[in-house]
Amino acid sequence: MRGEEDLLAARHAVRAATLALGFNIVDQTRIVTAASELARNAYIHGHGGTLTLTFLHQLGRRGLRIVISDEGPGIEDIQRALTDGYTTGAGLGHGLGGARRLMEDFTIDSVPGQGTTITTTRWVTP
Repeated sequence: MRGEEDLLAARHAVRAATLALGFNIVDQTRIVTAASELARNAYIHGHGGTLTLTFLHQLGRRGLRIVISDEGPGIEDIQRALTDGYTTGAGLGHGLGGARRLMEDFTIDSVPGQGTTITTTRWVTP
């Protein structure tokens, strides 16, 4: 993701994936919102990044895994970054924590000076 048009393309790709997997409209909105926030963070704070979508099929369940990686400055204090109200920019500080609440599985791997990878998953509700 190197520009605004890439962020829009990522949003459309995530929406298409949620439709293909049969997520209901509420979960579609949750997933697209979380992915959009994470992609924007990678673009703004990580100076660009990549988005990978994986369709999951495990034990009769369907899900979507989203991995967003960048090679930016990394996150010095992950717990602090997940706290609502914390921001390093002009935003409201709800991004990472909000995205975590919208998804079911959420991990952050970050090394200061080397970048950040966020992996998140949501499963289709039967």
